[in-house]
Amino acid sequence: MAYNKFRGDYLFTGTTLLDNSNILITNEEGVIINIAPIADAGDDVQTFEGIITPGFINCHCHLELSHMKGLIPEHTGLVQFILAILKQRHATEDEIFTAMQQAEESMLQTGIIAVGDISNNSLSFPQKQKGKLQYHNFIEVSGFSPAVAQMRFDAAMDVYNTFKKYFPNHTSLVPHAPYSVSKELFGLIDNLKDNPLSSIHNQETPDENLFFLSGEGQFNLLYETIGVDIKPFYNPSGKTSLQTILPLISKPQKLLLVHDTFTSQSDIDVMKALSSVQQAIFCLCVNANLYIENKLPPIDLFLQNSCNIVLGTDSLASNYQLSIMSEMITISQHFPHIPLQSILQWATINGAKALEMDNELGSFQAGKKPGIVNITGLTKDGNIYKESKAKRIL
Repeated sequence: MAYNKFRGDYLFTGTTLLDNSNILITNEEGVIINIAPIADAGDDVQTFEGIITPGFINCHCHLELSHMKGLIPEHTGLVQFILAILKQRHATEDEIFTAMQQAEESMLQTGIIAVGDISNNSLSFPQKQKGKLQYHNFIEVSGFSPAVAQMRFDAAMDVYNTFKKYFPNHTSLVPHAPYSVSKELFGLIDNLKDNPLSSIHNQETPDENLFFLSGEGQFNLLYETIGVDIKPFYNPSGKTSLQTILPLISKPQKLLLVHDTFTSQSDIDVMKALSSVQQAIFCLCVNANLYIENKLPPIDLFLQNSCNIVLGTDSLASNYQLSIMSEMITISQHFPHIPLQSILQWATINGAKALEMDNELGSFQAGKKPGIVNITGLTKDGNIYKESKAKRIL
């Protein structure tokens, strides 16, 4: 049997950052054989500058919005961003398919091997069928008026069933956001059988909490603009958005909370106290947070509370590139005290576990086929910075 042997300045296993005395050995197909001391590795070792790491896991993406790159200006705030999406997302199928294909290829080249992808329709299905990347498909449903709950649920189930036939273990039906899903619709989603992994956009703007605490803020403008009269059915809960909706998501074993830009200690305390939340995972999309609200999530707060953290890119409507490497760079620049080993864990093994793909991806454990990525352009002390690059090498 032929072997591939990789040596870098550092070898990240998925959990631990090792020095250059360790050699990664795989078979020709990229299945991990073991990690051996250099003295035992033999000849034909391929040497790379920088870090050798497992492939990255992008836990939150909107591939179907790839054609919207550059259409929406930065720093509009979330409500204006949503209105722009609703107004500008329509394009020809050829334009959408071409943009998705290019976006997927870019993710492949920059080290992403698996994606948790939001789908509001079936347009991304043909691209995903090609099998270039592994996907967990989050079929997203919204509808804030109770009157449309069953209709929106039934329509989403049509999309869900399309994906479920081809991705039986990696398709979920999920709520869009607290401000866009009624209690009735939450109930229909929560009662769906075989739906153990869920996802929801969470606390991206201060107006989201304000809307639930007092009924004030920009979300009133959103519903006025799209012609939905919320007065007959909406009463603010007096709690934050997260505290309001957590009891409505009781069945999933895992819940990805995406963005979390305005999550507080009290939110975390309530979440920990609720027995219905089996495993909450905080998915950070820092470049999208800066693009839309020019604000970063409270990462130190999550670390102080030992929260489970993973990384995502959001869409090309809210980001200049679908690159987990770029997300890691931004985090490292703004939170330089966070060890690189921790950030790499968020990008690899934590993401693989979140998407229930860690039996194959996320770490250099014998028998896995996690993809192999080379990170170059490190600082003298071995950290990443704005010029660092990632490239898939196997």
